[in-house]
Amino acid sequence: MSETIIALDQGTTSTRAILFDSGLTPITSAQEEFAQHFPRSGWVEHDAMDLWHTSKHCIQQILDETRTRPAAIGLTNQRETTVVWDAETGEPLHKAIVWQDRRTADLCARLRKDGFEEEVTARTGLLLDPYFSATKLAWILDQYEGAHEMARTGQLKFGTVDTWLIWLLTEGRVHATDATNACRTMLYNIYEHQWDETICDRLGIPLEMLPEVRDSSGDFGETTLFGDTIPIRGVAGDQQAATVGQACFTPGMMKSTYGTGCFALLNTGETPVRSENRLLTTIAYQLDGKPTYALEGSIFVAGAVVQWLRDGLGMIGNASETLEMAQKADPEQTVYLVPAFTGLGAPWWDAEARGAMFGLTRNTGPNEFARAALESVGYQTRDLIEAMKADWETDQDTTLRVDGGLSGNDFAMQFLADVLGAPVDRPRNLETTALGAAYLAGLSVGLYPEPKEFARQWAVDATFSPTMDEALREEKYSGWKDAIRRTLSD
Repeated sequence: MSETIIALDQGTTSTRAILFDSGLTPITSAQEEFAQHFPRSGWVEHDAMDLWHTSKHCIQQILDETRTRPAAIGLTNQRETTVVWDAETGEPLHKAIVWQDRRTADLCARLRKDGFEEEVTARTGLLLDPYFSATKLAWILDQYEGAHEMARTGQLKFGTVDTWLIWLLTEGRVHATDATNACRTMLYNIYEHQWDETICDRLGIPLEMLPEVRDSSGDFGETTLFGDTIPIRGVAGDQQAATVGQACFTPGMMKSTYGTGCFALLNTGETPVRSENRLLTTIAYQLDGKPTYALEGSIFVAGAVVQWLRDGLGMIGNASETLEMAQKADPEQTVYLVPAFTGLGAPWWDAEARGAMFGLTRNTGPNEFARAALESVGYQTRDLIEAMKADWETDQDTTLRVDGGLSGNDFAMQFLADVLGAPVDRPRNLETTALGAAYLAGLSVGLYPEPKEFARQWAVDATFSPTMDEALREEKYSGWKDAIRRTLSD
């Protein structure tokens, strides 16, 4: 058997494949970007075939370059993004509706007004929000005459991106997802471990179109599209894959991933913790039929705020420029950027909020914009950590493990440590999402060790310790909370 694993990381703006060796060291990678579609304000779509073609191309590029037959494929994906397709033709019924999309805000508001949110939270651990797949799926079915009947007869299939890619990789033989993706749909009962009939009935979603739910490390079929037969043996949503890649296997451990958005997870072990602070109760991973739970806080805009400086305002040509610009910013100016471009996530969950800046003067320029953008990530993370502390009492190590593209920015990570008043650890391997997917696949085929041994191999690249005076820290955070209050739609 080959001693390599391909991790396919299908993200929000690009698709990557990374080949890992038997020691979980990356050997080579391939990456392709794809188009983003914004048909209306607050609407975000992908062409589902773009997700497939870039995935297939990246895997093929790795195989062509290395001439290897990997032991397995591990798959990780952007979560909540919703795909519906015709099982007979393989054609998507509609463009994929992306997790950032807010088109179902009015539907969620009506359901919330009817008192349905309590039902949703009690069953799924989630809040009633357009972020999740359920109302996106209901919206798609409502757009096409006969769609509900086609779904009831099994002709229409639903899946998050992992399910869509598994279906295509196995040429329609496997219609499955894993527990970490299922629990993000707002259709999966995380306590009874099955699709929830009450929620599906309320939203008009036939159970017949939903995929089978499996362990995160297990059998998801085989692909023969690349010549040799390659098994698919690991699947996890991107944030849960990063939790695995960060070796957060002990209750009380926390990680935060900074990609397009920011997602912080706190391992709570075998017991699901009901949040009193509008965090999400979710499944961190599922092995041998046993879920490990987590509290999660989701920020919609993290790295995307740097993309906005580049693509929206034209202030930078490359994301790396923000480090030096932030360091040069006028220390006498206090500028807050609340990047609520598509609403605010946890712990606010305000779909109608929109971005705002506070503290602008005639002297405010690109450097101050860059600093405010990077600092907004730290402030939002503290919002999440404060809520987690209120929900979960633990004397475990509270060091935050970080990963994702923005974690490579030293200014952002130092400010994060300063505003949290706690250490921040950045691992040697920042590609923890792909690493987690590779590990889950390799664990299933016996190539990689059990979780405890894997955790001992985790290595730190840099630790950022807080240096900011406590009084200044609280003064700055107080200003941020005031900016948030002014931004909220209510």
